Amino acid sequence: MQKNYINIYNNLVNFSRNKKLFNIFTKKDTFSDRLIILLIHLGFFIKNYKSDISKEEMQQIYDYVFRQLELSIREIGYGDASINKKMKDYINVFHSMLEKIETWDSLSDTNKDKYLKNYLNYNVNFKDLSTYFNKFSIFLSNKPFNLFTKGVIKSEF
Repeated sequence: MQKNYINIYNNLVNFSRNKKLFNIFTKKDTFSDRLIILLIHLGFFIKNYKSDISKEEMQQIYDYVFRQLELSIREIGYGDASINKKMKDYINVFHSMLEKIETWDSLSDTNKDKYLKNYLNYNVNFKDLSTYFNKFSIFLSNKPFNLFTKGVIKSEF
């Protein structure tokens, strides 16, 4: 199953590269913004599939994704000390995201917008972005976990 984790990672990256997302809140397409968007997608993925697979397998997926992120940061050219600090920061950000993602369905639209604004720190209306993640959450709940392990899928929402 390990080799299928690359398909899960590639699917999350594919969703995160959606140009429409960046047009919603910024014309810039920075590594940091993409990473935050990827982590939000990962949070929704974990939320939706944590009851479908074992804790051990979900941990392996989590570890695989963060290993891939570390490799991406290395490719940018950061040194070992910087990478360790950045990875610690990103992991902490991700864990704080998970708390809100767990309660996403019960949050008001205003609170969803505030939540996204906390991580993306732009002065724009986040309504379209929160609508996107509402649709993404529904998309995940309508798709089986195995779909993400078979190859890269197209977003249908």
